[in-house]
Amino acid sequence: MRSSWFNKLHLFFGPRPPLNWLLLCLVSVLVVIVLLGSSSSSVYDSLNASVSPAIYTNYRRLKEQAVSDYLELRNLGANHVKDFDLCGKERENYVPCYNVSANLLAGFKDGEEFDRHCEVSQDRQHCLVRPPKDYKIPLTWPIGRDVIWSGNVKLSKDQFLSSGSMTKRLMLLEENQISFHSDDGMIIDDVKDYSHQIAEMIGLGSDTEFLKAGVRTVLDIGCGFGSFGAHLLSLKLMPVCMASYESTGSQVQVALERGLPAIIGNFISRQLPFPSLSYDMVHCALCGIIWDDKDGIFLIEVDRVLKPGGYFVLTSPRSRKEGSSTGSKQGSMSTPFEEFTQKICWNFLAQQEDTFIWQKTADAHCYISSKQNTMPLCQKEDVQSYYQPHVHCISGTTSKRWIPIQDRSSGSLGSAELEDRGVDPEDFFEDMEFWRSGLRNYWSLLSPLIFSDHPKRPGDEDPLPPYNMIRNVMDLNAHYGGLSAAFVEASKSVWVMNVVPLGARNTLPVILDRGFLGVLHDWCKPFPTYPRTYDMLHAKGLLSHLASEGCSMINLLFEMDRILRPEGWIIISDKVGLIEKARALATQLRWEARVIDLQNGSDQRLLLCQKPFVRK
Repeated sequence: MRSSWFNKLHLFFGPRPPLNWLLLCLVSVLVVIVLLGSSSSSVYDSLNASVSPAIYTNYRRLKEQAVSDYLELRNLGANHVKDFDLCGKERENYVPCYNVSANLLAGFKDGEEFDRHCEVSQDRQHCLVRPPKDYKIPLTWPIGRDVIWSGNVKLSKDQFLSSGSMTKRLMLLEENQISFHSDDGMIIDDVKDYSHQIAEMIGLGSDTEFLKAGVRTVLDIGCGFGSFGAHLLSLKLMPVCMASYESTGSQVQVALERGLPAIIGNFISRQLPFPSLSYDMVHCALCGIIWDDKDGIFLIEVDRVLKPGGYFVLTSPRSRKEGSSTGSKQGSMSTPFEEFTQKICWNFLAQQEDTFIWQKTADAHCYISSKQNTMPLCQKEDVQSYYQPHVHCISGTTSKRWIPIQDRSSGSLGSAELEDRGVDPEDFFEDMEFWRSGLRNYWSLLSPLIFSDHPKRPGDEDPLPPYNMIRNVMDLNAHYGGLSAAFVEASKSVWVMNVVPLGARNTLPVILDRGFLGVLHDWCKPFPTYPRTYDMLHAKGLLSHLASEGCSMINLLFEMDRILRPEGWIIISDKVGLIEKARALATQLRWEARVIDLQNGSDQRLLLCQKPFVRK
């Protein structure tokens, strides 16, 4: 959808204005720009500078440049670039790389057909994934955490009535909305009681003490629809929901729609896209995984991503049924399960009803001193753990990051800790300062002043402020996670999925040790999430990285369009040549796009875009 001032220009100039007249207008506009430019300050002096009124006082110049851009495009005449078409209705909830039928034909079985196989599903189409017929812009946070539009997710009424996790079975469907708590607060109380129970089982007085006990990041496997994660967020913890791809009733899609961190993933055949020693707690409530299957390989993967002293929380009636009738502490679980947890040096802490908790050892020597241990240590550390096959060995014991969560500092990494991770402290702290000021400038740019008329939602009048809602943010090239840290310092109600591109310097351990979320990802391939699940996408230097990797820019921009919600924002920073190419493609994708000259003497430019709400 074009903004209204574009439409007015079209009506004014007509479909094919005379060439001489166009040239005269273009020259006139250039003269005006020069005159104004000589008397006005820079639009955007530097990302290192604080916000100044220049962004607003130069709005007229931006608007005039937009007119010039439009005339330039009209002058292309017969070479006018056509917008890309919308995909068919069948792709409204399309997630690439997940195609069970194609995977079966390719020979995958024993559950691997439900896994991610980008090498099989090479069905990329250069078309724009449209929103469903009843799609509406999500409600702003925190209202959108508890109430979502039912037309925004793919769920059936039967799925509301089916049994499932604690959070699944207590959703309420009311007209065109889904509510995640009732008037009497029943669901909230259930989740709070469950969280408090876990805290007591690990020896805490309350779940408000999780942070003091070293628990900051939680991997929630098979999270239902996210209410446990929502409660952990209220405690200042950072949970991420991970669940398998589902063509209907997706836990990940609903959690993201609620503004909660989530990603598609499973334990079927490959490692998770995280390095060793990533999480303080791994939680599974009715997640459907048979943990002692395949010689305990799934438990080995949990051990790999758990930090020393971290906790594995399992809530499962199946485990209770298989438990010993003696009722003893160690006899509560099935014998094979218990024996295997001892082999990987886990200590069984407690059981209450269907909930069991183990703690990973903080002593790396346990793996070589235990008489019962027969698990070998991995000879090579998983530097780039990106969907590699499962390994039947123990990881992380020789890492400098082997620090018990109870002994860890409050979240900020000191110079010594950074050097242990191979990070130059000066570079790290310069990056922090850069993003403190950079975020303030970004927030000023995310304004309807940049786009003279905000795109209207179909059937709506002009929207009232705030014009946009930003909750789910993805940093496609996160470096040290500086943007995420800046959001936290600025007390913005957002969370960031920090992505470290495969092939770039692997800074993901630093990001995770700072208490943030993050994954490794190959941007030559699609990202494992559902359409319309992020409100803002940020990429600094990613286009240059893609060029060095020989990957397609157009495929990346189509992927960004797929995972961005209507009226969402895109900020790309890179070299001027790559930015100009990206702007041309953004126009074909129907994005509102502006190039911002940083005016700092470098060849870097900022591409600021907004995705319109387009149905047809």
